[in-house]
Amino acid sequence: MNSPSDFHITETPTLHFVATGDELRLSHDLQARLDESLRQVDGKPEVMAAVEAHLAVSNRLMELKRAERGLHIYARESGAEMARVAHGALDAIILSAAVQRTPDFEGLAELTAIETRNRFTARAIERLVEHLIPVAQIAELRADSHELLTRARAIEAIAQERAERLLGQLRDAVSEEVVLPVDMSKGVAGALLAHAGGLKKLAVQQAENADRIEKAYTARATKEMGR
Repeated sequence: MNSPSDFHITETPTLHFVATGDELRLSHDLQARLDESLRQVDGKPEVMAAVEAHLAVSNRLMELKRAERGLHIYARESGAEMARVAHGALDAIILSAAVQRTPDFEGLAELTAIETRNRFTARAIERLVEHLIPVAQIAELRADSHELLTRARAIEAIAQERAERLLGQLRDAVSEEVVLPVDMSKGVAGALLAHAGGLKKLAVQQAENADRIEKAYTARATKEMGR
């Protein structure tokens, strides 16, 4: 509705006002206002703290996975080295026995050192896979869930502020003889609430994923303790 002269009260007792009749422009304007509000959320202290905490546990998880990959590579290379050294040590023992009374066992020292390194490499991989990485995954999922919820609550707070400001402006324009229904879902506040709702759903999913991994981890740990 552009001006009061655009309608007749006998034909149109209900009015619908929009900022512009251009739907494309209206959509772009709504998106711009939404993006600006979301940028405000990024600067909230509680959101920044949640992001920082999430980043810390995410980095920890990445470091552990990088360590696992490195240990697997070392285990493969060390296995080939052990086979070569074992072959050389056996040849040395055989050849030395042909020329001297006491065979040459010096090559076994290197072989023993390699075997010890391989054994501890396997134990390190086992500790990573069965304990450190699952615990880090649980922490990362919970931190992600917390960040999503924190961001959603901050968005809802901004939506509330916008709605209260708008209602304050409309209240001054409404007399006691007029009823003015307001559909907040069509504006920026409604878009913010919808966005916050999506974040909450993701937060619940991440929390459920964390619960599932933690349940499996606890069951495995309990089984190992009972052995």
